[in-house]
Amino acid sequence: MPNKFAIVTGASSGIGLELAKLAQADGYDLLVVADTSFVDAAAGLASGGKVETLEVDLSTFDGVDRLLEAAGGRQIDLLCANAGHGLGRAFLDQEPAEWRHVIDTNVTGTVYLMQKVLKQMVARNAGKLLVTGSIAGYIPGSFQAVYNGTKAFVDSFVAAIQNEIKDSDGVTLTNLMPGPTETEFFERGDMMDTSVGTDPNKEDPAVTAKNGWDALNAGKAYVVSGWRNKLQSAIANVTPNAVLAQRHRGMAEPGTAEE
Repeated sequence: MPNKFAIVTGASSGIGLELAKLAQADGYDLLVVADTSFVDAAAGLASGGKVETLEVDLSTFDGVDRLLEAAGGRQIDLLCANAGHGLGRAFLDQEPAEWRHVIDTNVTGTVYLMQKVLKQMVARNAGKLLVTGSIAGYIPGSFQAVYNGTKAFVDSFVAAIQNEIKDSDGVTLTNLMPGPTETEFFERGDMMDTSVGTDPNKEDPAVTAKNGWDALNAGKAYVVSGWRNKLQSAIANVTPNAVLAQRHRGMAEPGTAEE
């Protein structure tokens, strides 16, 4: 019998890399994918087991198609759709190409990849899919408006698809919703002069990944990673948007980093 096969996107570092480690430890052969270079051929994974790497831009249909071609027709037993981009600063100061890339990566590429893989899983009534959403989807993201908007879409979209495929009881679709996590996200999003970007108490990505992994294997619809984030998401459900937006401004506005 061949090993189980998993694809993990956004896997060169952070939550994606930690998810790949968990999948490898569980006996999966891996195709790990990112739009940045991998540090080494094993992407920081343990020796043993089959690991392939692919550098590709998943903001485009062509990039997703290249990923699926790299899978070589193998049955995809697990997909961790973790690829995503952030973008800080005021919306009016952002270049259109920058915010479009965030939307195309977080929304278009994610939706297209999910459709391709889920269709196969539902057809055979077997498979697991973990999507990285965010508690940011609950909060109007002043100075991070496009990113938070994309995560609101992802959180809503995953819940809708869970309902559409509810009769496929052999397929698990789980939404992992982290809060601020200690990854390259804030540096890549030009947010290292913000309160949230420099917060020393961000969650360890290994903890975030493990929470998502456990929820997926328990068949849960979603998990909010971390007690502080659980509290924040609960408060967001009963707080006016204007108040949430002002609070987010205090975290994400340039110049809010403590000296």
